[in-house]
Amino acid sequence: MAKKEMEVVKGLDVQRYMGRWYEIASFPSRFQPKDGANTRATYTLREDGATVNVLNETWSGGKRGSIEGTAYKADPASDEAKLKVKFYVPPFLPVIPVVGDYWVLFIDDDYQYALIGQPSRRYLWILCRQTHLDEEIYNQLVERAKAEGYDVSKLHKTPQADPPPEGDAAPKDTKGIWWFKSLIGKSPDVSVVAF
Repeated sequence: MAKKEMEVVKGLDVQRYMGRWYEIASFPSRFQPKDGANTRATYTLREDGATVNVLNETWSGGKRGSIEGTAYKADPASDEAKLKVKFYVPPFLPVIPVVGDYWVLFIDDDYQYALIGQPSRRYLWILCRQTHLDEEIYNQLVERAKAEGYDVSKLHKTPQADPPPEGDAAPKDTKGIWWFKSLIGKSPDVSVVAF
């Protein structure tokens, strides 16, 4: 039996969505180090009002790894929050564009926490403006994901320091090794890279 179409947020206020989001939990991805901590995304709207600059950061072994990309509406005429994200990999030699889906499945009225998924249901993220999310709210988001057909047993909580590390305070993973390793043995369907 085919799974039902996921409900996606309609009328997302992109301006309000901009800024920094901390990863509270996610499905483990080969695109992120297994010991990744303090994982976060920072979104900045470009002057065209339609394209979003994406900066994803994670800390592993005391080093900061990051990758930059862009996001844009999959269908500019639709009011559904279905975005495409594009990264070039590996980040130190940007030659291969990787495009994935980024669907906002839920966001609260104050734009403080969100549930992000994509159509294959292989990726899921719980994001928050703060480094920690109230357990009751977290559980509500998990239940919502479950109702949308996700196997929530795969969710892994992301360690977050409080206060969070600043980007320049750690040595950079300049070789981008974890991104490169993540691509080895990966099938052509790379569907999504980080959040």
